Amino acid sequence: MEIEIAMGSDRKILVVDDDEGMREAIESLLDEAGFDTTVYASAEALLAAGGVEGAMCVISDLKLPLMSGLELLTALRARGPRPPVIVITAHDAPGVCNEAMRLGAAAYLAKPFLGNALLSAIEDVAGMGSPK
Repeated sequence: MEIEIAMGSDRKILVVDDDEGMREAIESLLDEAGFDTTVYASAEALLAAGGVEGAMCVISDLKLPLMSGLELLTALRARGPRPPVIVITAHDAPGVCNEAMRLGAAAYLAKPFLGNALLSAIEDVAGMGSPK
Protein backbone atom coordinates (compact mmCIF):
# COMPACT_ATOMS: atom_id res chain seq x y z
CA MET A 1 0.00 0.00 0.00
CA GLU A 2 1.55 3.31 -1.07
CA ILE A 3 0.79 6.29 1.15
CA GLU A 4 -0.13 9.62 -0.38
CA ILE A 5 2.49 12.06 0.91
CA ALA A 6 3.03 15.57 -0.43
CA MET A 7 5.64 15.73 -3.17
CA GLY A 8 9.07 16.58 -1.87
CA SER A 9 8.34 15.25 1.62
CA ASP A 10 11.12 13.32 3.26
CA ARG A 11 10.04 9.68 3.50
CA LYS A 12 12.48 8.82 6.33
CA ILE A 13 10.83 7.00 9.23
CA LEU A 14 12.65 6.02 12.43
CA VAL A 15 11.44 2.95 14.32
CA VAL A 16 12.30 2.15 17.95
CA ASP A 17 11.33 -1.27 19.31
CA ASP A 18 13.29 -3.70 21.47
CA ASP A 19 11.50 -6.70 19.91
CA GLU A 20 13.61 -7.73 16.91
CA GLY A 21 10.70 -9.49 15.20
CA MET A 22 8.50 -6.40 15.48
CA ARG A 23 11.32 -4.14 14.24
CA GLU A 24 11.83 -6.38 11.21
CA ALA A 25 8.09 -6.61 10.47
CA ILE A 26 7.61 -2.84 10.64
CA GLU A 27 10.75 -2.22 8.59
CA SER A 28 9.55 -4.66 5.91
CA LEU A 29 6.07 -3.08 5.81
CA LEU A 30 7.45 0.45 5.54
CA ASP A 31 10.13 -0.44 3.00
CA GLU A 32 7.47 -2.10 0.84
CA ALA A 33 5.35 1.06 1.13
CA GLY A 34 8.28 3.10 -0.21
CA PHE A 35 9.63 4.63 2.99
CA ASP A 36 13.28 5.03 3.96
CA THR A 37 13.24 3.15 7.26
CA THR A 38 15.89 3.11 9.99
CA VAL A 39 15.38 0.87 13.02
CA TYR A 40 16.76 1.09 16.56
CA ALA A 41 16.58 -1.38 19.46
CA SER A 42 16.42 1.40 22.07
CA ALA A 43 15.51 5.03 22.60
CA GLU A 44 19.09 5.71 23.62
CA ALA A 45 20.36 4.38 20.26
CA LEU A 46 17.96 6.67 18.39
CA LEU A 47 19.00 9.73 20.40
CA ALA A 48 22.71 8.91 20.02
CA ALA A 49 22.38 8.51 16.24
CA GLY A 50 20.88 11.98 15.80
CA GLY A 51 19.10 13.00 12.63
CA VAL A 52 15.66 12.88 14.22
CA GLU A 53 14.87 16.36 12.89
CA GLY A 54 15.10 15.15 9.29
CA ALA A 55 12.58 12.33 9.76
CA MET A 56 8.99 12.33 8.58
CA CYS A 57 7.98 10.58 11.83
CA VAL A 58 9.19 8.35 14.64
CA ILE A 59 7.43 5.11 15.58
CA SER A 60 8.30 4.08 19.13
CA ASP A 61 7.33 1.18 21.33
CA LEU A 62 6.11 2.23 24.76
CA LYS A 63 7.92 -0.40 26.84
CA LEU A 64 11.64 -0.30 26.16
CA PRO A 65 14.50 -1.66 28.31
CA LEU A 66 15.91 1.57 29.77
CA MET A 67 14.30 4.78 28.51
CA SER A 68 10.59 4.19 27.82
CA GLY A 69 8.68 5.48 24.83
CA LEU A 70 7.09 8.13 27.05
CA GLU A 71 10.53 9.23 28.26
CA LEU A 72 11.65 9.37 24.62
CA LEU A 73 8.71 11.68 23.85
CA THR A 74 9.79 13.96 26.69
CA ALA A 75 13.44 13.92 25.54
CA LEU A 76 12.49 14.73 21.95
CA ARG A 77 10.20 17.56 23.08
CA ALA A 78 13.04 19.03 25.18
CA ARG A 79 15.25 19.13 22.07
CA GLY A 80 12.85 21.46 20.27
CA PRO A 81 11.11 20.93 16.95
CA ARG A 82 10.74 17.26 16.14
CA PRO A 83 8.81 14.97 13.82
CA PRO A 84 5.51 13.50 14.99
CA VAL A 85 5.79 10.37 17.14
CA ILE A 86 3.51 7.35 16.82
CA VAL A 87 3.51 5.29 20.02
CA ILE A 88 2.88 1.54 19.74
CA THR A 89 2.43 -0.87 22.62
CA ALA A 90 1.45 -4.38 23.60
CA HIS A 91 0.85 -3.04 27.13
CA ASP A 92 -2.26 -0.97 26.57
CA ALA A 93 -3.94 0.04 29.81
CA PRO A 94 -6.45 2.67 30.88
CA GLY A 95 -4.91 6.13 30.75
CA VAL A 96 -1.78 5.13 28.81
CA CYS A 97 -3.02 6.54 25.51
CA ASN A 98 -4.06 9.80 27.19
CA GLU A 99 -0.66 10.12 28.86
CA ALA A 100 1.15 9.49 25.56
CA MET A 101 -0.97 12.14 23.82
CA ARG A 102 -0.44 14.59 26.70
CA LEU A 103 3.32 14.15 26.28
CA GLY A 104 3.09 14.88 22.57
CA ALA A 105 2.36 11.61 20.74
CA ALA A 106 0.68 12.25 17.41
CA ALA A 107 -0.92 8.78 17.31
CA TYR A 108 -1.22 5.67 19.47
CA LEU A 109 -1.67 2.06 18.36
CA ALA A 110 -2.16 -0.99 20.58
CA LYS A 111 -0.45 -4.20 19.42
CA PRO A 112 -1.35 -6.29 17.62
CA PHE A 113 -2.36 -3.89 14.86
CA LEU A 114 -2.81 -4.36 11.15
CA GLY A 115 -0.17 -2.98 8.82
CA ASN A 116 -2.83 -0.80 7.21
CA ALA A 117 -3.55 0.78 10.61
CA LEU A 118 0.09 1.82 10.94
CA LEU A 119 0.21 3.12 7.37
CA SER A 120 -2.98 5.12 8.00
CA ALA A 121 -1.48 6.58 11.19
CA ILE A 122 1.61 7.63 9.22
CA GLU A 123 -0.57 9.25 6.58
CA ASP A 124 -2.56 11.05 9.31
CA VAL A 125 0.55 12.50 10.97
CA ALA A 126 2.49 13.31 7.78
CA GLY A 127 3.35 16.99 7.73
CA MET A 128 2.47 17.36 11.43
CA GLY A 129 5.96 18.28 12.71
CA SER A 130 5.59 19.61 16.19
CA PRO A 131 6.87 22.87 17.59
CA LYS A 132 8.79 23.21 20.83
